[in-house]
Amino acid sequence: MTGIASNAAEPPRYERHRASTARSETKRSRIIDTAMQHFAESGYRAARVGDVAETLGIAKGSIFQHFGSKDGLFFEVYKRAVRSFPKYLDAPADVRAAGFFAILHYWLARTENLLHDDWIPYRISLLGNYGTDLLLKREINRFLIAEDPYGTVAFVRFGLARGELRKDMDVEMIVSILDWTIERFQDALLTAELDPGLFRRQGEVAEKNDVRIRQFVELLQRAVGAVSAVPRRGRPEMRKVTADASPKKVQPSRAGNIS
Repeated sequence: MTGIASNAAEPPRYERHRASTARSETKRSRIIDTAMQHFAESGYRAARVGDVAETLGIAKGSIFQHFGSKDGLFFEVYKRAVRSFPKYLDAPADVRAAGFFAILHYWLARTENLLHDDWIPYRISLLGNYGTDLLLKREINRFLIAEDPYGTVAFVRFGLARGELRKDMDVEMIVSILDWTIERFQDALLTAELDPGLFRRQGEVAEKNDVRIRQFVELLQRAVGAVSAVPRRGRPEMRKVTADASPKKVQPSRAGNIS
C-alpha cells in the first residue's frame, strides 16, 4: 500500500477528521491497541489490516473509515507508542537535582529495560524510524517537531537554566545533536544486549555498557556542555543515581535531521 499522500491542495488522509463520538473514539482506541500488537509482532510491511480486523471481529472497511489507509493506521499506532514513554524531566527528583547530564545517564542506563518492559512500543518506534517509507517518515518527523513527545526542548532549556549547557549554541542545534547521537547510541546498546558478539571487544555486556554510557555522556558534555560542566582529568566521576523508574526511550530524529 502506498504512503500517506499529500500535496499543496489536499492534506494527508490521516488529517481528514470526521466528527467523533465517544463510541467511535472507543472503537478507534481498540483498533489502535490491536494494530500495535500486530505491527510489533509482524513488522510494518508484513502486518495486514485484514488480520487486525479479523482479530477485532469487524469489517476491514471499518478500519479504513477511521484511519484512511494502512499508513494512517500505523501513524496513529506510532503516536500512541512514543507518547507512552516518559519525558526526560520525568526522572526522579534526586536525579533532576543532580543535573542535565545526570538525567541523560539515568535514562541511558535503563535502555535495556525497553526490551523487557516496553518492547511493543519500542518495537513500534523502531519501525517508525527505520521500517517505513519516506512519505510516512516525513509525517512522523512533523509530528515529533510539533508535539515534542519526549520534552527534549524543555530538557535543553532546563540545562541552560542550570548553566550546564553552552549559551553560544542555538537551542535547536543542541536539541538536534541530542536527537542525532542519543538515538543511535541507545539502539547500539540494545543491539549489544541482543547480540553481544557485534561489539569487537570481549567482556560482559552490562559492564561494558556502563563504561560506554559514562564515556558517551562525557563526550556530549565536551560537545554541548558549559565549561564548568566539562569533566576534567582527576575530577571525580559523575555520581551514578540508582533510583528506579520506567525506561526512557530517547527521542528519534526530528524533521530535517533524518540520518
